[in-house]
Amino acid sequence: MKKIGLFFGSFNPIHIGHLILANYILENSDMDELWFVVSPQNPFKDKKSLLKDHNRLDMVQLAVKNYPNMRASNVEFSLPKPSYTIDTLTYLHEKYPDYSFSLIMGEDNLDSLHKWKNSDILIKNHHIIVYPRVFEGEKKDSEYLQHENISLIKAPVIELSATEIRNMIKNGKNVRPMLPPEVFEYLDGSSFYK
Repeated sequence: MKKIGLFFGSFNPIHIGHLILANYILENSDMDELWFVVSPQNPFKDKKSLLKDHNRLDMVQLAVKNYPNMRASNVEFSLPKPSYTIDTLTYLHEKYPDYSFSLIMGEDNLDSLHKWKNSDILIKNHHIIVYPRVFEGEKKDSEYLQHENISLIKAPVIELSATEIRNMIKNGKNVRPMLPPEVFEYLDGSSFYK
């Protein structure tokens, strides 16, 4: 059975932190592939700051083109909005019955996991790989880390955020070192985020 890691996000834009993390997970787990699932609308995020779906998908495709075990996925583009992880996983299991899917999420998401649609079913039926994140204030261990389907991977903590990158672009700052070269070129010739 092919093992796929699903890294959900708006990728607005995808940056080198995403690639470093994805590569680390692929190299330090039994995953065969990692799919960047570009989310059209996160129920917890404001949509007005999002680039169009196809622009964000284009950037992810450009970013992963030299990584044979990574791919961009637009699976949520055709699903009902807003996108809920459990619905996407149900759809993927039906479409790819011979694949095993694991969810990849930041440690900061564990505290709000109980707010996710059908979170109990999500945890019961899917392996979840959790990577460390920088916390504002005091970090507390989540009760979810005790669950047999949840694994904390000791990936490097990357202090880069797409919000920070968008703000830097808006303010005319150089973001070249923070982006895959192809993504920088894509944005550099556009008015995106300005």
